[in-house]
Amino acid sequence: RREWMNTLYLDIFSGISGDMFLGAMIDLGVDAATLETELAKLNLDGYLLHVSRKTKANIDGVKFDVHLLPADGETGEGDAATHSHEHSHSHEHSHSHEHSHEHSHSHSHDGDGHSHERNFADIKKIIHDSPLSDWVKEKSVAVFRRVAEAEGKVHGMSPDEVHFHEVGAVDSIVDIIGACIALELLGKPRVLAAPVVEGTGWVNCAHGRFPVPTAATLEILGARGVTVNQCDEPHELVTPTGAAILAEFAESFELMKGVTPERIGYGLGTRDMHTRPNVLRAVLGQTDAALGQSAPLDWERDIVTVIETNLDDINAEHLGHFVETALGAGALDVFHTPIQMKKNRPGVLLTVLCAVDDADRFSEMILRETSAMGVRRHNAERRKLQREQQTVNTPLGQVQVKIGRLNGEIVQASPEYESCRKLAVDKNVPLKDVYVAAQKAVEE
Repeated sequence: RREWMNTLYLDIFSGISGDMFLGAMIDLGVDAATLETELAKLNLDGYLLHVSRKTKANIDGVKFDVHLLPADGETGEGDAATHSHEHSHSHEHSHSHEHSHEHSHSHSHDGDGHSHERNFADIKKIIHDSPLSDWVKEKSVAVFRRVAEAEGKVHGMSPDEVHFHEVGAVDSIVDIIGACIALELLGKPRVLAAPVVEGTGWVNCAHGRFPVPTAATLEILGARGVTVNQCDEPHELVTPTGAAILAEFAESFELMKGVTPERIGYGLGTRDMHTRPNVLRAVLGQTDAALGQSAPLDWERDIVTVIETNLDDINAEHLGHFVETALGAGALDVFHTPIQMKKNRPGVLLTVLCAVDDADRFSEMILRETSAMGVRRHNAERRKLQREQQTVNTPLGQVQVKIGRLNGEIVQASPEYESCRKLAVDKNVPLKDVYVAAQKAVEE
């Protein structure tokens, strides 16, 4: 018997931004008034939502806009700054069938003229302190984290202290949390997406002029291992917010496969494009649950560089010294494997795993400190369990254990060697007895 799953397919032939996504969700049937009521739970003021039906390139759809109100005592320049990067909204107030509503909660942290300088830590607090659902809170923070980590990497700071217009801006908060609310209102469908297509050219943002795709958008998609294609449309098509929504929710980035469309929504962008209509098409329908992963796994993902070289003439002591030196210098792992080389010479395959940014440093170290004349490198995607350290009580004493979880279930538990060894020495018992006691404590 086939099981069907509610599925949202994002046809991103013209890119994706937070406002296009929300326009498409409203066109699919998400009630704008309900969305607004949920967003009001954040107690943020200083913005108006405009939702209007319009046509773009002869396609009828929904234009979603966040209009920022000048904060008290400001001349409104903050308004331009917060918009410059994310949406470059054309502030056209079309009064056809629009839905607009003033928020008049006044909060000291909003009206002080610094509303666009919030950092990731502030935003997490706003989300956690609100009465939104646990799912919306968790997903909103996860989407923001992707943007904050990318911006932090670009600007060389930790994600929590990233102070920047893009994420601090009220319209990004509305877009990202609104996107999570909209998905919940649609019944949390599985999300699939088309291959990512980005434009070319330049954008002006808070940090100056940047080539498209922008640094943050590339970092966000790269962290998730998403393939990016450029087309000759001379505009930014994928904004950092759009990229983070894709990276968090989309299971795959492929052409439509096995989707039975039920409703189709169009979210309209701001620009008139040269090569394509500036709309996001969202298809709500059914897919066979057996296709792909029925529930996304909550493992962690990252990318590491693998550097390797074949050696047939290295002194064994030099090899041992290299392993210790490289691990001491921050390699994630270093190992060597016996191999058979040409003319049946025994040799070793030396492998170093390191962070992508450290690849040149370790490549140089191999060339300088071993007999290698060259190295091979490639980047590898990793999937990691959610890991945590726990202390367990055993009849012999306390032991540190490393726990690995997948979707909340403990799938690995390994006692820490140093902690077990110390206890074995203190209590004068065999090491393996301490291990057995620790495993038993974990199971209980």
